[in-house]
Amino acid sequence: MPEGPSIVILKESVQALQLEGQPLLSVSGTASIDFKRIRNQKLRSFNSWGKHFLICFDDCTIRIHLLMFGSYRINERKDSKERLSLVFKDAELNFYTCSVKLLEGRDEDLYDWSSDIMSRHWAPARALEKLQAHPDALLCDALLDQDIFSGVGNIIKNEALYRSGLQPYNTVAAVPVARLRQLIGDTRRYSADFLHWKKEGTLKAHWAVHTKKVCPKGHTVLKEYTGKTKRRSFFCPLCQELYRDGVGKAGK
Repeated sequence: MPEGPSIVILKESVQALQLEGQPLLSVSGTASIDFKRIRNQKLRSFNSWGKHFLICFDDCTIRIHLLMFGSYRINERKDSKERLSLVFKDAELNFYTCSVKLLEGRDEDLYDWSSDIMSRHWAPARALEKLQAHPDALLCDALLDQDIFSGVGNIIKNEALYRSGLQPYNTVAAVPVARLRQLIGDTRRYSADFLHWKKEGTLKAHWAVHTKKVCPKGHTVLKEYTGKTKRRSFFCPLCQELYRDGVGKAGK
């Protein structure tokens, strides 16, 4: 599933086409949306919020979520049927195996931009407030909560927890506030690094624990299915602390 930085790359790729102001000449695909509603409308902008790619018109917005196996093509097509195909005068965009929704309203009014980990409107203080509103949540679940950390996926979750020295099994309430602030900052910084490394094609080379068997310090990395969603967590029980009764301890 593409994480926030990958959707930013998609956004920047289509922004480079300079299609703003061009009418949508043709729209087709298997998506269950009202094609007549957007045909011939002029494109206002492209945007992204978390894992959502947004195609914005004056009074409505197409929201695309690439799910686990979604993909897209710019000025070319795959052999499989498009979920959504958009044709402009100077380019066409094709999306496959994804969720497509047509939202009424403008993108700036539809989302809480302070929760988007990649946005210039990201608000760390607000993230802390939202975290503390869920004191019993495990950190592995809290980081994947898109209402708190929009755009964070499993890679960012695992790597940010390692950077912060915190195990995924910690509850929000057990972790000192200073460490929560550190986690929030590390999550934001790792997301920016993710974007940089993804663009240069070196992302996997920089993983510290995600899919690894040993951490950078040579300790054994555990792979466990954690939290409510049982997503894969890779963590080092020696480098990352687990707080018990307000005291940080190594080991699960």
